[in-house]
Amino acid sequence: MTLADATDRQTRTRLAAARVEGLSKVYGSGETRVVALDDVTLDLYAGEFTAIMGTSGSGKSTLMHCAAGLDEASAGHVYVGDVDLTTLKERQLTELRRDRVGFVFQAFNLVPTLTAQENIVLPSAIAGRQPDQAWFDEVVDTVGLRDRLGHRPSEMSGGQQQRVACARALVGRPDIVFADEPTGNLDSTSGAEVLGFLRRVVDTHGQTVVMVTHDPGAASWTDRVVFLADGKVVDELREPTPERVLERMAGLGRRTGA
Repeated sequence: MTLADATDRQTRTRLAAARVEGLSKVYGSGETRVVALDDVTLDLYAGEFTAIMGTSGSGKSTLMHCAAGLDEASAGHVYVGDVDLTTLKERQLTELRRDRVGFVFQAFNLVPTLTAQENIVLPSAIAGRQPDQAWFDEVVDTVGLRDRLGHRPSEMSGGQQQRVACARALVGRPDIVFADEPTGNLDSTSGAEVLGFLRRVVDTHGQTVVMVTHDPGAASWTDRVVFLADGKVVDELREPTPERVLERMAGLGRRTGA
């Protein structure tokens, strides 16, 4: 490695909250072999809101799951900060996901018997830690849940439940939050509330958020859209608008024959 290469790598590492290098993911073998990711290298920059998009089967969810340590890479490296997840044992990986990564899922994944407040602090409680009260208050006020903390999920709208899930992901101060289709089960108004919150935590708190979405409108809330096709990163877009995202997606459809 040359000095220039080393300097370039150090710069990328400093700017990236997470990074994948030469990442491949293969399912099955022989005639059933499917290459979901094919030698992907990608920086997910700190303090940015990034969307990952692609046609069905492009590998976007697999990329997020591997980057978040939820799925194991077949080849390559996955970094959160300067930690290579591919070198960690299962217990170390579990601790890293708990302490440094936040998750928001399409289905909310709230415990129905717990209140909003109990759901938000659940990961900290499992880890035997008390959340920082000042930060907890700031997160709760940012998501607008102060008057809902005593309510159970069945007593809240879908948008409110997803905001609880967002608060749960953020209260532990993770290095990066991964959101998998966070507005997929929401109407347009509730979806806009959740996207507005994610946008605010990036802008006001420097949080890093990575979101998988199929929705050009949702992608337009982000700083950067990364496009996948056939398991490869094929394009990216800065300062996205719904129209520009649709145009790029149409190009992907022509590329893949979708």
